[in-house]
Amino acid sequence: MFQVLKKEGRARRGVFSCAHGKTVQTPVFMNVGTQAAIKGGVSAWDLENVNCQIALANTYHLHLRPGDELIYKLGGLHKFMRWDGPILTDSGGFQVFSLASPKNIKEEGVKFASHIDGHIVFIGPEESMRIQANLGSDIAMAFDECVKNPAPYEYAEASCERTFRWLERCKIEHERLKNLDTCLNPGQMLFGINQGSVFDDLRIRHMKKIAELNCDGYAIGGLAVGEPAEVMYHVIEQVEPYMPEDKPRYLMGVGTPVNILEAVSRGIDFFDCVMPSRNGRHGKLFTWDGTINILNEKHADDESPISDKCGCPVCQRYSRAYLRHLFKADEVLALRFAVLHNLYFYNDLMSKIRQALDDGNFDAFYHEMIIKLARRI
Repeated sequence: MFQVLKKEGRARRGVFSCAHGKTVQTPVFMNVGTQAAIKGGVSAWDLENVNCQIALANTYHLHLRPGDELIYKLGGLHKFMRWDGPILTDSGGFQVFSLASPKNIKEEGVKFASHIDGHIVFIGPEESMRIQANLGSDIAMAFDECVKNPAPYEYAEASCERTFRWLERCKIEHERLKNLDTCLNPGQMLFGINQGSVFDDLRIRHMKKIAELNCDGYAIGGLAVGEPAEVMYHVIEQVEPYMPEDKPRYLMGVGTPVNILEAVSRGIDFFDCVMPSRNGRHGKLFTWDGTINILNEKHADDESPISDKCGCPVCQRYSRAYLRHLFKADEVLALRFAVLHNLYFYNDLMSKIRQALDDGNFDAFYHEMIIKLARRI
């Protein structure tokens, strides 16, 4: 499933394989298609053109609409969204705790009001596994509780213990579902999630415990939710030594290009974030010289592409002036072009990181790009 090919410091160059798609080269960025689509008018076909390797979809949202049983009836998420590559589905835990209100957390799971129409929904470890089995994703994430940072130590500790017990239940149900004749994807993997807020001892203790359960991969959750970036990097440094060397490591919901470089240097393999699509829809575009705001007046008559160092379909054909015009005219095409560019940039960033690791010069690449990518032009 996963092999580390070489290392430079803590940074890892690897390959990952699963039931769908070609072998995935890591480190990898997973493009976020929350509701089986990327916001901004981007399709699965487009993902191929921006060199996406893995798509991510959301258990919580797809369970509420159109319903995981409907997707199962239609042949699963791959067929539903016409994507032939690997798909990771998150467990719904983060959305339950960030979107659902009010909610009632018990040992059995979480009862909450839908953010769409207010009807009462219950999701626990078993329900999350069943939903993800219906979706037929290649990687299912364990159901966990994501606490706000900072959280009281006592609550974070109790939450860690509950998340561990939920992971044990996820493993049992996941294995049961894979052995059913009606299983859509018997090769579906299960990733466990490390929690513990910003407390070193909780993070380390929890990572040691979940590592004993021998999941197919491990994620660090509960970060990039308001804490300073330095705190996030510190937590990664504390947890990484206790993450199994032969399993993929996933930093959930992260982040900026700088965040990704920093996390790769600390041993992370998988990333996802809504930032390239969300920022793109607001005119914030990533380039190899820093970030630009296409809405600025200075781009009104600029005939140059977003970046002359970019090979994306937008930069190969259109000017900054045209893209700015589309935004100012409220044309939907502006969102599509901006998101396509940003997604291409993120995948190109990962490709260049992998090449630097292949060539043995990641440290030099890191020190060159960490300054450039942080600029606002």
